[in-house]
Amino acid sequence: MRSSWQECYSFSCCPRSLHWKRFDTLCIDASMLPTRTLRARLRFLYGNYRLVLLWPLLATVLAAVAWVLLLRDLEYEETGRSLVAAKQAELLAKGYADQLARTVEGIDRLILHVRYDWSLTHGRLSLENAARAGLIPTASWFFAGILDRNGKLVASSLPSTSGDYIGDESYFLAQQRSAQDALYIGKPEHVGTWQGEEVLFFSRRLEDANGQFDGVVFASVSPSYVVAQGGEQLYGPSSFLAVIGSDGALCAEQSARESDMAENAGLAAVPELLPKQGGHALLNGARWFTDRRNRFVGWHRVDQYGLTAMVGLDAATVLEPFLKRRSQLLRVAGWATFVLGLFALVATSLSLRLAWRKYQMERTHRSYRMATEGGTEGFYIVRPVYSEAGSLVDFTMVDCNQIGARMFQRRREEMNGVTVSALYAHADPRTLQHILQQSLSAGEFEGEVEVPADSPLDMRWAHVKVVRSGDNLAITLRDISATKAHVAELERRTNEDVLTGLPNRHWLQGYLPDALQRARTSRSLLALLFIDLDGFKGVNDAWGHAAGDEVLRTAARRLQEAIRPHDCVVRLAGDEFVVVLDNMRQKMDAAHVAERILRAFDDDFRLEKGARMLGVSIGISVFPDDGESSDMLLQNADIAMYSVKTSGKHGYRFFNQRFYDALRMRLQWEYELRKAVERDEFVVYYQPRADAKTGKICSMEALVRWQHPRRGIVSPAEFIPLAEETGLILRLGELVAEKVCGQLGAWREHSQSVDIVPVSINVSSRQFNETDVAQTLKSALDRYGIPPELLEVELTESSMMGDAMQVARSLNVIQAMGVKLLVDDFGTGYSSLSQLQLLDFDVLKVDKSFTGRLEAGESGVVFYRAIITMAHELGMRVVAEGVETARQASILKDLDCDELQGFYISKPLSAQNIGATAL
Repeated sequence: MRSSWQECYSFSCCPRSLHWKRFDTLCIDASMLPTRTLRARLRFLYGNYRLVLLWPLLATVLAAVAWVLLLRDLEYEETGRSLVAAKQAELLAKGYADQLARTVEGIDRLILHVRYDWSLTHGRLSLENAARAGLIPTASWFFAGILDRNGKLVASSLPSTSGDYIGDESYFLAQQRSAQDALYIGKPEHVGTWQGEEVLFFSRRLEDANGQFDGVVFASVSPSYVVAQGGEQLYGPSSFLAVIGSDGALCAEQSARESDMAENAGLAAVPELLPKQGGHALLNGARWFTDRRNRFVGWHRVDQYGLTAMVGLDAATVLEPFLKRRSQLLRVAGWATFVLGLFALVATSLSLRLAWRKYQMERTHRSYRMATEGGTEGFYIVRPVYSEAGSLVDFTMVDCNQIGARMFQRRREEMNGVTVSALYAHADPRTLQHILQQSLSAGEFEGEVEVPADSPLDMRWAHVKVVRSGDNLAITLRDISATKAHVAELERRTNEDVLTGLPNRHWLQGYLPDALQRARTSRSLLALLFIDLDGFKGVNDAWGHAAGDEVLRTAARRLQEAIRPHDCVVRLAGDEFVVVLDNMRQKMDAAHVAERILRAFDDDFRLEKGARMLGVSIGISVFPDDGESSDMLLQNADIAMYSVKTSGKHGYRFFNQRFYDALRMRLQWEYELRKAVERDEFVVYYQPRADAKTGKICSMEALVRWQHPRRGIVSPAEFIPLAEETGLILRLGELVAEKVCGQLGAWREHSQSVDIVPVSINVSSRQFNETDVAQTLKSALDRYGIPPELLEVELTESSMMGDAMQVARSLNVIQAMGVKLLVDDFGTGYSSLSQLQLLDFDVLKVDKSFTGRLEAGESGVVFYRAIITMAHELGMRVVAEGVETARQASILKDLDCDELQGFYISKPLSAQNIGATAL
């Protein structure tokens, strides 16, 4: 028979039911109960309805909060993983873009090589023979050919294809319509040569001697060649690569399938990418991919070729671990919700049976167990142990969770009642005891602790949190060994050069300040040896980057063998190394190490492709004499190394302040000159040339001057050599041609009643050999409507050195325009008389050094007469430069010299002042 409590409970759980079958099979009919008992039950329920509703409501609230937190955390985690995956796709796309640029550059270089050979052979190059000789790839993915200006195939790397007309192809039409020499990259096309497969065409234009379109050099490759990446797997199952053209069309793609039966992950449509260098996005599979799978897509532009590299990572594959974990968590949460509901019902029944406080304690205990056993942290409760004298001697384990016991490699039952000293029977417990004592006095402790090797804890690093609760200590222990190892590995990778295994620049930036501080404290010297390999670029250019990498690894090993045991070798970048010598007593210690390094590089580098002798240039800076900071020491060591480079290489030098000042002044002068070219701070002066017999002005020479904002007018002798050395002469030459033609146009407009005399401009050897001088002149003449006969070009003898036939062709192009050619400063260069005879010049300008010797004696006159006679025999007029006296002018007139130029005639004048003299 049930007690009144049981009867009341049975009725309260289902007040509308006449039957209750939870605890037994007994069915109680309400009509059978006495009226007084029924009323007592109703009063009990009425007075304790809060107890009946409390636990169900509490369980509902807890479940709702838990679900909200769980779903929010899962959403945050999914968002974070998606962002990481998208950025990973972008990084992979950047890496693939670099490889794509190298791949296209390789194809372009082959096309340029074929074009160059075609030009050298004057159109008699056999690509089929070149392919058989291995100079052109013969793989199934490659085909090269040459079309003439009419679209006829005149050369091909495939047999039996020459003579075909393919002038209607896009790669031919694009080059025919273009005026620029640029690489054309077409869309995938189906051609018969490839048995119906798609190919990509690359082409460059051929030009004749006049710069006009003369045909096309092209190469075709399979799209798979530009997307070959790591075999079939690419970047994971269902990943893909794609190349997008500048017009947004798909050039090539490749996908990795999860199995042979899986569908290829092709692009259903090409997405419109943002106008940025690179980016990432999550693309909807139903819209963008043929297999309808969502993907994280990253892209990066290859600006020099107008291509975009795209990498797609399958979203389901990337998020698979998270999705599995989410499914498990949701399943566990569902069961936990179900258990929580049952727990609420049980708690409600027990609350009616037992005292509220007792049940509250039981609920707290169960909640604690559920929380601790379901996590990854160890929880412990320890109690201090005191001696009879009242001093703290040990700690006893009161309770722990299963994970905490497992961390000490024990079962939970074995942990209760064990002292800390017993746990550390075979190890030193003082570290843990110190933490517990500190927590007992301070109330709490939290920190990361390195676990000794002999500790019973099965971890290397632990995060410890201790909180005092009454007389006990609550300890939370978490294993952070993997996190610490990961951080250590990241630090190692950050500070280590991948190729050589040496410390890198990042490591040096962190090490040097501490090393300098130690040197200050100990009053010792510290030296930096800045080392650069001599001839390393030649190895890279001749044998490739693989050989260069082998040289760098060998050089790193030799440097480590040459230095002292406690010194450091650092690879900065490329072929630059730094050796850090600390704790030195005298500067000669650095010299001794430098000499050992030089001897270490006396032997050849024996590489896979052959042997090569490479030296080293070493610059040395010493703390504190050459700098107080790491940046200053590195800079000065670099400058010292540069001084070795400029004086013969393969040696060492200490930093010299005078050399630094000279270098800084040169760099400043170069910077100002570069800015002057950008801002057009140059003016042109004009020095007239007069007819030797009549004295009439017959021409002028344009002389450039630098109008410096602080120094005023600067002579060309001060900046022209620097402009030649730095290449700024190319842009400066264009400026001068532009200014002269513009001035001629202005004179013609305002002096229509006066004949304008021609103006000659100087063209340096670098301009002549590195730019299209004829095109530059033609553009300037056309822009201002200047007749070509008003412009003359002065070339030094050194400009004519080299291939005589090539020089002659270039000069013929200029003369064909109607521009006269003058040999400037004759007698000071290296030209031969045969070269002068071969090259058709109009005027010969004799250097002023010969003019200055006319009054010195008969020998100067005889030599000058010979030059004039020779020039006249070759059909050239003669101009005497540097005429400064009437006596010189008289002698030159008697020698039948044609024109005179010099201060005797006129000094160089500005455009505003030249009108009264020459116009």
